[in-house]
Amino acid sequence: MASHFSGVLQLTDLDDFIGPSQDCIKPVKVEKKPGKAAAKIRIEDDGSYFQITQDGTSEKLEKAKITLNDCLACSGCVTSAESVLISQQSHEELYKVLRLNETEDSSQHKLVVVSVSPQSRASLAAKFNLSVSDTAHKLTAFFKQLGVHHVFDTTFSRNFSLLENQEEFIKRFKRQKEEKTLPMLASACPGWICYAEKTHGSFIIPYISSTKSPQQVMGSLVKSHFAREKNLKPDQIYHVTVMPCYDKKLEASRPDFFSQEYETRDVDCVITTGEVMRMLEQERVSLSEVSSSPLDTLFSSAVDEEPLGHGGGGSGGYLEHIFKHAAQELFGVRVDHITYKPLKNKDFQEVTLEKDGKVVLQFALAYGFRNIQNLVQKLKRGRCTYHYVEVMACPSGCLNGGGQIRAEGEASKDLLQRVEQLYETVRPELPEENRAVQHLYERWLGGRDSAQVVQTLHTQYHAVEKVNTGLNIKW
Repeated sequence: MASHFSGVLQLTDLDDFIGPSQDCIKPVKVEKKPGKAAAKIRIEDDGSYFQITQDGTSEKLEKAKITLNDCLACSGCVTSAESVLISQQSHEELYKVLRLNETEDSSQHKLVVVSVSPQSRASLAAKFNLSVSDTAHKLTAFFKQLGVHHVFDTTFSRNFSLLENQEEFIKRFKRQKEEKTLPMLASACPGWICYAEKTHGSFIIPYISSTKSPQQVMGSLVKSHFAREKNLKPDQIYHVTVMPCYDKKLEASRPDFFSQEYETRDVDCVITTGEVMRMLEQERVSLSEVSSSPLDTLFSSAVDEEPLGHGGGGSGGYLEHIFKHAAQELFGVRVDHITYKPLKNKDFQEVTLEKDGKVVLQFALAYGFRNIQNLVQKLKRGRCTYHYVEVMACPSGCLNGGGQIRAEGEASKDLLQRVEQLYETVRPELPEENRAVQHLYERWLGGRDSAQVVQTLHTQYHAVEKVNTGLNIKW
């Protein structure tokens, strides 16, 4: 299968996903044109590059367009070891495990668990003109017909991520006089983490939240608590997640999420929404034609078979949940509605809380690499006034992830709008009010303040030494 990804990292037929928002455009080294005398380069105010020859003639040069795929796939970002791990993650790998389960050698059998992200569910709902609830039921049925044993919802594990982010922010705010405590930067986006670790390293890492993403929290739940409940070893479970983003394959492959004792990852395989679509095509079935199945009650956020979600946008609602919690916890102010103030573009907005005529909380969201770069530059110059920033690599956030289903016969913006509308139809829940989550905090983790919480729900990041590549750009 042909790949449109850059050389070292071969995935499926993935094109650039940054539309419908902006491309990431960076100039690179300009080679002298054949047959031309030695030339100088002139840069205009608008960023245009002109080659000026000795005879005085000038020629406008094309900028090199470097997509997010290139940024994350060049050997400066993704190592050969990572590329091997990622190549092992595909829907074909899931099929291999399912076929292995059909053999007579029961010693090779695995309990197969699939955890579905709410963003992927919304994308599939838009594709097949279904409600989010119908999509959840039909997707559960489809996977179980293939031989999957359990289908969970990462909305459930996101409750833990939101609660841990809230508490982490409060602790950081109270000791903000310490160096590099604030702003706290979101950690749920692996594309952003990859960029941060491999481009800004030790400078940026202290600002990043240590809380695991919903995908990796679910990985801990499945390979730890769920395995014990089933009297299984972690390596006897094959855990697959369905995600809107190819970068989640990178996240699942991190050494931090690998058990040396059992030689297994918390998430064995990540498949994108688009790969689920290919599975449906391979099975020659439309999701709309699949009979509905009851939702798994374990690790699922649902009431009366209706999926629940979290308010605050399609990237998880981190900003809103932390902002409301901090306003109440730190300043005794109840915030029911949040007003966003767009700045340079819709992917860079801020939220403030005033008390007694003074701004006491200042939050922002920064989506897409242009806005991320601006944020990093503000940090480096000591001009960042935010207490918290929800950072996502994809313009428009996770609902516009690179692994989502592409538009066919309609504009990408129109499809994204439909996906966003479907995502917002789900009734929100407050993570503090989820009794199953509170029960697991006590039973599985030994209470909210235990050392087990830090060990299980938090992680660490690592500065990665830069390597010399043909695509070596200073951001």
